[in-house]
Amino acid sequence: MICDKIKELKDEIEVIMNFKRILLLKKGNFNQKGKYVLYWMQQAQRVHYNHALEYAIQVANQNDLPVLVYFGLSANYPEANRRHYQFMLEGLKEVFSLLKNFNISHVVKIASPEVGILPYLEQAHCLVMDHGYLRHQRQWRSDVVDYAKMNHSHLSIFCVDTDLIVPVLVASQKVEYGAYTLRPKIRKLVNEFRDFTKLSVLKNQYPVEVASDDNLDDVDHVMNRLKLNHEQMPKVPSKGGYLEASKLCSLFIMNKANQYLESNDPSHDYTSKLSMYLHFGQISALEVYERMTLAVEKNQIDGLAYDAFVEQLIVRRELAFNYVYYQDGYDEFEKMTESWAYMTMNAHEFDIKPYIYTLKQLEMSQTHDPYFNAAMKEMYFTGFMHSYMRMYWAKKIIEWSSSFIDAYQTIKYLNNKYFIDGRDPNSYAGIAWCFGKHDRAWTERSIFGKLRYMNDKGLERKFDMEGYLHKIKIMDEQCKNCM
Repeated sequence: MICDKIKELKDEIEVIMNFKRILLLKKGNFNQKGKYVLYWMQQAQRVHYNHALEYAIQVANQNDLPVLVYFGLSANYPEANRRHYQFMLEGLKEVFSLLKNFNISHVVKIASPEVGILPYLEQAHCLVMDHGYLRHQRQWRSDVVDYAKMNHSHLSIFCVDTDLIVPVLVASQKVEYGAYTLRPKIRKLVNEFRDFTKLSVLKNQYPVEVASDDNLDDVDHVMNRLKLNHEQMPKVPSKGGYLEASKLCSLFIMNKANQYLESNDPSHDYTSKLSMYLHFGQISALEVYERMTLAVEKNQIDGLAYDAFVEQLIVRRELAFNYVYYQDGYDEFEKMTESWAYMTMNAHEFDIKPYIYTLKQLEMSQTHDPYFNAAMKEMYFTGFMHSYMRMYWAKKIIEWSSSFIDAYQTIKYLNNKYFIDGRDPNSYAGIAWCFGKHDRAWTERSIFGKLRYMNDKGLERKFDMEGYLHKIKIMDEQCKNCM
């Protein structure tokens, strides 16, 4: 159903936030009162600036009910490994500690999320869930709605888009061709969705008695319980959670934001490094936007730097979410880009390539290119890579692979394996960009055809690449000593 279906219930539920954030997925019987309002937390793993949690509290307060927050923890999340789970669990430990302080009941089930939630539907007054954007996330929610339609006619189900500033279904109803087509739509709507102040106090704090599989107090214990049979990799230096994300946001505003126009240079450290926290929903893009806007209003940061950052935070990020939401086959080589890009790739499929590297050689930084090797090491040890180097890194894999489809599969595999913010709309859109999506046709050349080309000379001309190599060398030595 479209967003404005929520109007059907406006007489029954007072909506303080912008009601266009809220989807009514199933209308039940509100005269049949349950024992609690159930909030399925999955995408938005936070308490601060969480519209879905806020909406659950609003419904609960209007019906004098407690809230039960559910989280489904599966050991088989697609392409996730120990470093992803470690980062996520550190954040969830904070979340459930904070919920406890607010006297909000919660339950963690070690099960696939859409399965573990089912026993809690029977006694729920209604179900509120946060929005999922990737294919499997949407399928989880669809499965629960279908189950409820068959088994729980009383239950109303709402889905709240809280990870985007402008909800994906409001910003556009189709896959956008590029940032230039989405940008005016976003700019027109963004102020309408600055709709969060603070979390409401839950009036009925009577505890909901449910058995939880774990309380997440001991992250190592939970990791052992999950029995993750994944390859051992270096533990990333970044710690998960809202507190760390909030600290990084503050440090960025105070010390880096005014240099953001120079952030493309990988030898500098002028990026916010918030992408991994945004990926797990540990901090809200809206909160980051509000904090940046307050800083520019107080003349703490330069307006041009602010505009450049907001372009990435809102326009480019929401373009990526638009892509995975509307593009059929966003993670499949045959469907992920434009017709012109496939035409030029087909025309250059058999071009002679001076270097061909295996997956293992790429993964172990064993190429002739010191810049690629340095970027791969940064990715391997830290779960992060400078954004400009991500583009260069992927373009080199295209250049050094036996075919375009092999290059795509290699890029996606390494991206999802090593980046903490891999398996993300930004990642899928970024990979597709390297193959022409959201880009334009360039001058014809060998190997790449009309796809955008990047080389080491361009890096050296624009940036202090010796400084970047020195930075990665120090990081490499430090990380090896910690292993």
